[in-house]
Amino acid sequence: MLAAVPPDDLAACLLEVQHDLFTLGGELSLPGQQLIDAEAVTRLEWSLDGFNEELPPLREFILPGGGQAASACHLARAVCRRAERSVIALARAESVGEALRQYLNRLSDLLFVLARVLAREAGEGEVFWRKADTE
Repeated sequence: MLAAVPPDDLAACLLEVQHDLFTLGGELSLPGQQLIDAEAVTRLEWSLDGFNEELPPLREFILPGGGQAASACHLARAVCRRAERSVIALARAESVGEALRQYLNRLSDLLFVLARVLAREAGEGEVFWRKADTE
């Protein structure tokens, strides 16, 4: 998403996330180490709240789309959810920090909100799911 040259506040947020993900990878590769802490999760939540504040409330499901950068956020969110499931599976066999699991969960939420922000900024708008007639 940084390659799409997002607005400065979004770019700064994503750069911080990249640093956190590198740290998160270090924690996963060093069993017994806790490198991601509650402060990193709180930072994500603050960013999430700040970007979400600008958006209208959701009344429908949103499909991936809304321009190239927004679509990249939707894809990154899917990858993040897959990583979260893998970490949960790993936690059944090894000790995994609670903050690390929370971070991945909150990151997927942030990526969804960033996709919404980017879709609106690109002028593409959000792609709403059309509920099939069940009658």
